[in-house]
Amino acid sequence: MPRISIVAKDGTVFEIQAESRTSVMENAVRNSVPGIEAECGGACACATCHVYVDDAWQEKVGPPDPMEADMLDFAYDVRPNSRLSCQIRIADALDGLVVHVPERQS
Repeated sequence: MPRISIVAKDGTVFEIQAESRTSVMENAVRNSVPGIEAECGGACACATCHVYVDDAWQEKVGPPDPMEADMLDFAYDVRPNSRLSCQIRIADALDGLVVHVPERQS
């Protein structure tokens, strides 16, 4: 199972074993990561699961698709490495993925 690290806004690192085909958001919610609100439950209809993909992982994760990019317009402090964690699907190639939770969600 791939391992992901979610760094909370206070610096706490949540090391999670994530099943393939689940989303980063699903794993964050299951593991009570603070700051991932996920109000829409993963439907890409809000921006409350916003994360920053660690620079070393941006290329492997890839850019947001157009629908996700539109939703990111509603996120707080959007950066070039911003993604909605509900749209990042876990795969073996993402073993070791690191994402950071922003200061707050929109």
